[in-house]
Amino acid sequence: MKIYRINEIFYSLQGEGFWSGTPMVFVRMSGCNLRCPFCDTDHGSYAEMDSHRIISEVRNASSECRRICITGGEPALQIDDGLVADLHEAGYSLHIETNGTMELPSGIDWITVSPKSDAVHSPAAATVLRHADEIKLVFLGTDVEKWADFPAAHHFLQPCSCENTAETVEYVLRHPRWRLSLQTHKYIDIR
Repeated sequence: MKIYRINEIFYSLQGEGFWSGTPMVFVRMSGCNLRCPFCDTDHGSYAEMDSHRIISEVRNASSECRRICITGGEPALQIDDGLVADLHEAGYSLHIETNGTMELPSGIDWITVSPKSDAVHSPAAATVLRHADEIKLVFLGTDVEKWADFPAAHHFLQPCSCENTAETVEYVLRHPRWRLSLQTHKYIDIR
């Protein structure tokens, strides 16, 4: 059975993007192929788990919630058809937040692509995914219009920090193709 490196599993509200405010169990995977300066994941801290232990920990986090958000780091480094199948078989709907630099297994119910090429100037940051349910860009003050036509149903800009919220709002007002996403979990002081 495959072993996955899991940074943490916890129950909270989705704080960003389309599903903001929705209860979810978060499965944060450890490890990433990029090193973004604003990353908040401790990649050196993880527990090794197989899919059965992941499901057990998800149930311990919430016995009622049937929605999982797989995040990281970069979950595409680890997620595979087996984990997707096991989580679906256990009755969960799967969301993933990915930088889009690697292909994903099929069957994921909601895909959020958050490209990092503006933050990490490296060939490793090139986006290979060609569609998603939503695209969510961390706004760094650079031109993001190259992403405006990315095939996604929803397009979000998110301030990198509280310091550039006003700049992000102004950009969205000038470019109404975008919607504002705030890290509401930080504003209301939850995980």
